[in-house]
Amino acid sequence: MAYDISRPSPPAEGIPDRLYGRRRGHPLRPRQGRLLDLTLPRITLADPADPRAGFANAPGALWLEVGFGGGEHALEIARANPEVALIASEVFENGLCSLLTQLVPEGEEETGSLPANLRLWPRDARHLLAALPDGALDRLFLMFPDPWPKARHSKRRFVHPALLPLLAAKLRPGAEWRIASDDPTYQAWVDEVMGAQDLFDLAEHHDAHPEGWPRTRYEAKALREGRAPRWWVWRRK
Repeated sequence: MAYDISRPSPPAEGIPDRLYGRRRGHPLRPRQGRLLDLTLPRITLADPADPRAGFANAPGALWLEVGFGGGEHALEIARANPEVALIASEVFENGLCSLLTQLVPEGEEETGSLPANLRLWPRDARHLLAALPDGALDRLFLMFPDPWPKARHSKRRFVHPALLPLLAAKLRPGAEWRIASDDPTYQAWVDEVMGAQDLFDLAEHHDAHPEGWPRTRYEAKALREGRAPRWWVWRRK
């Protein structure tokens, strides 16, 4: 049986009741099943209430990526910043497998070495955020999230008025929240929601790919299909 990523967590009050869609796409291959069974438990963050204890070396900073997709962005920033502890959150099993496949060779799912500065959270990001200590995060990434374009699904958007106080509590003053989106509906939503709050200041806004931001497959797909991504940096007051 595959590693259970659907175990219930305590509900978090006042924030959207769901931030994600399906958990699985195409059927898992045997190698993917072994990765979920054997590798994922070894790299999963054990205690979000004490996140730094989950890393072998005392990290200089703690970063979080919510919804890492195929994992290329998370892996690149983890490798480029060995002094930083990164928690990467994703519930989609195929995305988890995509990242794990890049970490261990086939046949070494149970024994292969894993990055010391990377931990995964394969459950609802709301519950991770609710459990983190206040002021724990130095940087938050939200890269090309599901836009949930239908109005009735807008409550599932991570950029959400009800979620902002929780995010502000978990980010230390001066911490960055980096957002990227190629969807016009979501872009307008970010401008609307963030323009109506007083917890974050707009530090940067880019209409062309900024330096220092790893590229993702979602950005490449957007450009192929004629959509124009936008990038924001919001700074916690």
